[in-house]
This record gives sequence, C-alpha cells and structure tokens, in this order.
Amino acid sequence: MDTIASIFSFITTPVSWVIVQFHKVYGAIFGPDTGWAWGLSIVSLVILIRICLIPLFVKQIKSTRAMQTLQPEMKKIQERYKNDKQRQSEEMMKLYKETGTNPLSSCLPILAQSPFFFALYHVLNGIATGDTIGVINDSLLASARKAHIFGAPLAAKFKDGSSVVDALGATVTDVRVVTAIMIVLMSASQFYTQRQLMTKNVDTTVKTPFMQQQKMLMYVFPVMFAFFGINFPVGVLVYWLTTNVWTMGQQMYVIRNNPTPGSKAQAAYLERLHKHVTHHGKTRSRGERAIVKAIVTKGRDRNEFERKFINGLTKAGLAAQPDGTVTTGVTAEVAETEDGTPTSAAAKRQQPKRQSKSQRQSGAKPAGGAEPDTSPTSLIKSDEPQDAKPAGGAAKQAASKPGSGARSKAQSGQRKGPQRPKSPSKK
Repeated sequence: MDTIASIFSFITTPVSWVIVQFHKVYGAIFGPDTGWAWGLSIVSLVILIRICLIPLFVKQIKSTRAMQTLQPEMKKIQERYKNDKQRQSEEMMKLYKETGTNPLSSCLPILAQSPFFFALYHVLNGIATGDTIGVINDSLLASARKAHIFGAPLAAKFKDGSSVVDALGATVTDVRVVTAIMIVLMSASQFYTQRQLMTKNVDTTVKTPFMQQQKMLMYVFPVMFAFFGINFPVGVLVYWLTTNVWTMGQQMYVIRNNPTPGSKAQAAYLERLHKHVTHHGKTRSRGERAIVKAIVTKGRDRNEFERKFINGLTKAGLAAQPDGTVTTGVTAEVAETEDGTPTSAAAKRQQPKRQSKSQRQSGAKPAGGAEPDTSPTSLIKSDEPQDAKPAGGAAKQAASKPGSGARSKAQSGQRKGPQRPKSPSKK
C-alpha cells in the first residue's frame, strides 16, 4: 500500500494538504481532535472540488441533452445497418462528429472526481493503519485516529473486526450502525437524484433506448454504492454522502431554472415564467430573456408547452420579441394551433345565411340578424284589402300617372314587361 501511495503521491499530497488546512480552521473552533474538525474538513474538500467541477457539470448537461436529441437519428442508423456492425459504428461516429457530441461527456464529472476519491481513500487508509501520507505527520495522524463521528472513527469500516475497532477506541456496534446509516443515505440520495432526472427533466415525447438505459442506471447505481460502501472507511462515506447531496441540490437547481425542452420541468418553468412576465410586463433577467429568445427562434418547431406560453402572452396583450424581450400594446391577438399555424384569435364576422324561397315569402328573419326586406320590389303579396290602404299621398301619386287604370296597375309580385300569351284552351 505504501508503494501505491508513493506512486500516486502527486495526488495524495495535495489532497492531504487541503485537508490539513481546513483542519486548522475547524480545529480552532471545535478542537483539533474532534470528529467535527476532521469531518468538516472532508466536507469542505468535497465542496471545493465540486465548485471546481461546475464547468464540467454544465458540459455534462449539454452533452446529455444533445444525446437525447440524437436518439431518433441513432435509432434510424441502428435499424438501417443492423446487420453491419462496422458500418453502424462508422455512421454513429460520423453523426457525433457532425453534431459535435461526445458520448463520454456525461461521465466527465465522475471521471474528474476519481483521482480525489482515490487520494482520500489512501489518506484515510493510512490513518487506519498508522502510516503518514502526504503532509500528515505523526501528530496529525494521532489526532485523526482520535476523531470520531457519532462514535465511529474516521478510518473504521463496516467489515472491520473487533480487534481493529478496539485499537481505534470504538465498538463494533457503533461502527456498523453509523456506517449502515451512511450507506443507506448515500444510496437513497443517489436514487433520488437519478429519479428526479428521469421523471422531471426528460423529453417525454421521445421514447428511445437512451431513456431505458438511464432508467436501469437509476436502480443499478444505488446497489453499487451499497455494495462498495461496506468496504469504505467512515471518512470516505462522508465524502460520498456529501458529494451525492451536492449533486442532488445542483441538479434540482438546474432542473428548476434550465429544464430540458419537452419535459415536465419545462412545463412548470414556463408556467412560472408566464406569471412573472405578465405581472411585471417584461423579462427580468438574462436567463429569462435567453429562454424566451430560444422559444421565439424555434417558430413552428415549438413544442406544446412553448406554444401554450406564447399564446398566454398574446392573450395578456404581450408579444415576445426575437431578442428575448417582451413588449406591450399588442392590438391584434394571434394564437397558434397545435401544429404551430398562426390563427386570428378574434371572432370572424359571420355572413348572413342565404334564405330559401319559402323563408323569404314567410318573412322569416335572416340568421345573421338582418331585418327582412320590406322594399316595394319584395315578392311578398299583401293580404290587406284595397280599401284598407291609406288614401294619402300614395293614391294621389297613382292618379297623377298616365294609365293608372286597374288593368295597367302592376300587382305586387307580378313580372313587369310584356306578358307571355296564355295558351288556348283545349275545350
């Protein structure tokens, strides 16, 4: 073990130095030999490492989304070249190269943490065996061996026997209870992190083998953590539990503020964004403007949640602009159908329905709400007797016209002009 530690001293020495620096700070507060001082030193090491890995985490998110987008194309390639594995691999690599996607990018945070985990494991194992590693000298080694977390020494393991545990000043029961609780919490946090990724931040409109793979990992990773956890020292369990909790919180933040398009998280985010924008009448931050700009740029390629968001802004008298801002004073409301086709939200003016001959003769009111025609050219015959008509100006007008006799008067409804002679009677 000393040989391995000496070979990888370029990793173990910096890690041990960071732990010692944090121990000086916490030792002045809680005491140098307490479990709080050494335990918080390990927690601070995790936080420092994860802050440095934030750029890799962002790259992992982008790579995961790019892989989800490429799943339909990858499935087509697999079906087209299912009998030619070499050609299938070549087409896959060509697709990755054209889109700038790297399948291994999703594993970068885990790979980047591996050296620090390896170094911490050897540092804690050296404390258990009484060996000095890196900058940890004899006095620091003695202080670390006295440190206990809830009765369990930092260097103790779940499988250690009574002789090893007694040498560290603890009991087997305390060690196994503490390590078992930490292993359960570590596995549960890993399961919840993967589960919230699958249930909230995955495009539900695309069913691909990638989703099945992620679903399988949701159950495999917790089992692996539980299996390997019984061989880890308590200090390493503190490290992994802290990094799992950090990952869970970091992922919750990303899912809430930058969800995957088409996911349930995006629907919830756009609903919150719609309330904020309609309340303030504008986008308030750069992140909100970036989201609105991406939605506007998509045009007809918007998904169901994005179309609903744009329509909601329009109904509120707002309009999303290509630069991500929102303007007011929209006069015409424009909505989008399910396929993204813009349609006028205002009700179309209905044309009056054409009436049949029977409706016109009966004087029925048109469907459009217009009054029936009462002009002199109406075909409706008057049932009133001639005597009932007023003998006013209309009678005088009729008398002044030439040929105003009874025969020359055009009856209502009779066609004007030369009449067709009646056919002679057959009698």
